[in-house]
Amino acid sequence: MLKNRFVVAALTIIALTLIPAATASAAGCDPLDTRSCLLPFPSNFNTVAQKGSDTGLRLNFSASQFPKNVNGKPGFPPELNRNDGFSPGSALLTYVPGIDLAATGATSITDIARYSKANAPIVVIDAKTGKRQPIWVELDTNADAISEAKGQLLMIHPAKNFTEGHTYIVALRGLKTSAGKAILAGAAFASLRNGKPSAAVKGRRASYEKIFKALAKAKISRSSLYLAWDFTIASERNLSERALSMRNRSFAALGDSNLADGKVAGQAPTFAVETIEEYALGDNPRIARQITGRVTVPCFLTKGCATGGMMSYPKSKKGKFDSIPSQHGTMQARFICRIPRAALTTPARPSLYGHGLLGSADEIDAGNVDDMASEHNMMFCATPEIGMADEDIPNAIALLGDMSKFSSMADRLQQGLLNELILGRLMISPSGFAANSAFKNEFTQQPVINTAALYYDSNSQGAILGGALTALSPDFTRAVLGVAGMNYSLLLPRSVDFDTYELIFKPAYKGRLERMLLISAIQNLWDRGETNGYAQHITTKPLPGTPKHNVLLHVALGDHQVAQVSAEVEARTIGLVGRRPAYDANRSFDKTPLWNIPSLSSGNSGGSGLVIWDSGPCRISSVLATCIEADAFGTAGGLGNPVAPTADVAPRLGRDPHSRPRSTPAARQQKSDFLKPGGKITEVCPTSSACHSVGWAY
Repeated sequence: MLKNRFVVAALTIIALTLIPAATASAAGCDPLDTRSCLLPFPSNFNTVAQKGSDTGLRLNFSASQFPKNVNGKPGFPPELNRNDGFSPGSALLTYVPGIDLAATGATSITDIARYSKANAPIVVIDAKTGKRQPIWVELDTNADAISEAKGQLLMIHPAKNFTEGHTYIVALRGLKTSAGKAILAGAAFASLRNGKPSAAVKGRRASYEKIFKALAKAKISRSSLYLAWDFTIASERNLSERALSMRNRSFAALGDSNLADGKVAGQAPTFAVETIEEYALGDNPRIARQITGRVTVPCFLTKGCATGGMMSYPKSKKGKFDSIPSQHGTMQARFICRIPRAALTTPARPSLYGHGLLGSADEIDAGNVDDMASEHNMMFCATPEIGMADEDIPNAIALLGDMSKFSSMADRLQQGLLNELILGRLMISPSGFAANSAFKNEFTQQPVINTAALYYDSNSQGAILGGALTALSPDFTRAVLGVAGMNYSLLLPRSVDFDTYELIFKPAYKGRLERMLLISAIQNLWDRGETNGYAQHITTKPLPGTPKHNVLLHVALGDHQVAQVSAEVEARTIGLVGRRPAYDANRSFDKTPLWNIPSLSSGNSGGSGLVIWDSGPCRISSVLATCIEADAFGTAGGLGNPVAPTADVAPRLGRDPHSRPRSTPAARQQKSDFLKPGGKITEVCPTSSACHSVGWAY
């Protein structure tokens, strides 16, 4: 996911020109959790009523609530206060002194089904329906968190994303220490619970009576509570309106105002071919030609859409609460396309390709991509996923040292999604690439592109951002998301790539608690440009003016870079089915593997699904705490990796399986079978075992 190029010196970034920070009326510290001013998080304590918002609220943070960096600057992006609720993937954070989760009986990541037990000690319910939200609970087990004097952060994760616009209530009860001793509620909450609120919380009595009433209906008595609070999830409109507005205006300018009909209308985007490189058969037996150029895309950022540029908004009309970004001219987005040799005879299926974390469109020439193109006659085109492309590395470095500027990344990610959508239209428009001589057989002058349908096939960051792109796309309805996941705040602390981030992040914000809180807070902005903010509209309930989509997720068992658990949360949220058997014996810690993910069968294989690919185990040395690799005969150990840890730490043992699925011919065949009109998820693995990646051995 990351190519370890995080060594560029930090650059000076222009100050943000966003909505004003909350005034002195903004909330201060919540006395219900005194460990940090932001705890518990997220909480409606940090919201105010807002006329015109779909939830009736907006966030109401102030800089004084946020952790400061070593230079004394609070890590508060004012753009947060434009949200009408919190992230659908929010981890619920608080501090409980001395808690032992095993003694308490909290729902673990290995047995999520326990969330529904009547006596579950940590519960999240929908405030309106009383229905329980599937969750798991953990303590931050990072070494820094364990060593911090006051103890570890308690984290409650949704096993399926929270529903947009809904309000939820968190209830903690029956909490115990490792000695089995009951943990008593703090004074502020106890006063609310007992009906005699102290001066610090007296103004919240009415709202808490509603919370207690809702909990009582869910058969959770107020007298049992250690702590409770509520929070509201951002609305569909608030999460997607910026990107939708940018898309709709851009396509309307081309002459296409009906994006839900699946038809290409209007003119093609303006583009210019810059280079054409022909490959001799002896030099490249798979690819015949590479073409580079620029496509003109409406720009919705300042600074000419250069890195660090941000959205600006016209002044809202009275009574309205929306965020429709202003256009600032156009930008020239670079593209690369590679034509397989087979396309010179039979026009190729066109597919967009997204690159790795902070990577480059040049990654389109990777061996596995060329293999997919050659084996299955597909033409891949890529444009930098700006916001998180190599050209954004200086800005990313600056943000890690000053998180108050994070909006610049979130805004540019949305511009990057638009750039990909416009490139996709160019690939299938009759007056686009297909009409240009660079995309024709030089002898027959026939196009090398089959413009009947567009597809998306990408991996890693390209898959994490690709879910958002899929939800927005009017031109492709089938996507393969390889080694996918969503919700950077969940997956990054479980990724080896986070080591590189922390080289800058950790010195800037020295406390682990502070860093985890900041990651959780900025997820509320990150959602605008990655799958986490769009997942509920990918396969069902499509966004306005958008067709439904089918998605195939390929997951690497024990992935070192993209946490496997984040893919499973995505699968539940999207509504995927899962290929079984998902695991061989002893290759999962879960009591119920693929819990709440229905089984893939011949009856639903034409829809969307998840397939886990296993690179094989390795033999672990108890002395060296590492894997013993196989000798030349494959008898000493194994070429694979262990199951991912169940804690919030990165897998490190064995060989990283991150690139294995895409390098597996059977996986590429399955992708090809899916990426076609009426495509299906075909069975390409032995029916009695898990799917094994190339090189599987023990």
